[in-house]
Order: sequence, then structure tokens, then C-alpha cells
Amino acid sequence: MSTYVVHVIIENKPNISDPEGDTILNDLVLKSKNYSIKKIRVGKILKFTIEATDKKKAEKTVENICQELRIFNPLVSNIVIETKTN
Repeated sequence: MSTYVVHVIIENKPNISDPEGDTILNDLVLKSKNYSIKKIRVGKILKFTIEATDKKKAEKTVENICQELRIFNPLVSNIVIETKTN
């Protein structure tokens, strides 16, 4: 078995508003005259350390946990799973 670090990135779907991202953009970035920044989206990262026989099994296990435990709301959020060998 190998140990993997699986990152789950949770962010709102593109058509769902992101008030936190808008606030950061409008109140911090644009006020400091960084006009080249056009949009900011805020998300969460969960880091799982997991033992599995391979990368795909590690990712699938973490994805199943996120789905079963309703760690994110699939109606408004997307998840991206990234894996690194530890």
C-alpha cells in the first residue's frame, strides 16, 4: 500500500454567485489599483491522507466519502480532486 495526499477543492459552480470572491475583488484588489484582475472565486481545500493500493482507489474512496457524508452540496458546488504520492 502507498500513502497518498488527496486534495478536494470545493467551489461554487460558475453560475452560482460568490459574494466572498466579489468582496475580495471589489474591496481589496481593485481598491489597490490592480485592474488587471477581473474575477476572484473563493473555495475550500480539504486534504486527506489515505493509504490505498493505487491513486485511482485513493481518489475514489475520498470522492465517495465526500458524496456520502454530504461534505459539499452538489447542487451549488463542484469538486476537483488532485492527488499526490506522499
